[in-house]
Amino acid sequence: MPKKLSNCLNGTGVLQNFARKYRIPIDTIIFQFQTMPKGGNYETKPDDGCYIEGMYVEGARWDNERMLLAESLPKKLHSEAPMLWLQPVESHKKKQFPSYLSPIYRTSERRGVLATTGHSSNFVMNVELPSDKPNEYWVRRGVAMLLSLSD
Repeated sequence: MPKKLSNCLNGTGVLQNFARKYRIPIDTIIFQFQTMPKGGNYETKPDDGCYIEGMYVEGARWDNERMLLAESLPKKLHSEAPMLWLQPVESHKKKQFPSYLSPIYRTSERRGVLATTGHSSNFVMNVELPSDKPNEYWVRRGVAMLLSLSD
């Protein structure tokens, strides 16, 4: 069953389970991101990793037909983000694809107390979203994913 991001990444448990299952050092494992088609059957959990849903895209929208990041619709700042499959993979086996490296924030304020990692306490992680435009295009528009809206 799909989960909210905070449940899926609790203490890097997904990466730890993968490392133990395949007897791989955890420091060589990263997430590979796959956007999932809307309306699919995701009741059964994947063999490795987890599905996450319930997020929003700010400053752009997700095009379900083309499965790409796209321009926002007029007068619409937020849109539903696609379901993501966070797949643990050894870093040297990660597939590369044209994408935007989108930050995920807990709230739309995008600010918080600076942690020892150098990131805001509101920052969760970066995810790769398929795009037919360069990364800089979306950066200039301030595109990010959010776990909750403050509206």
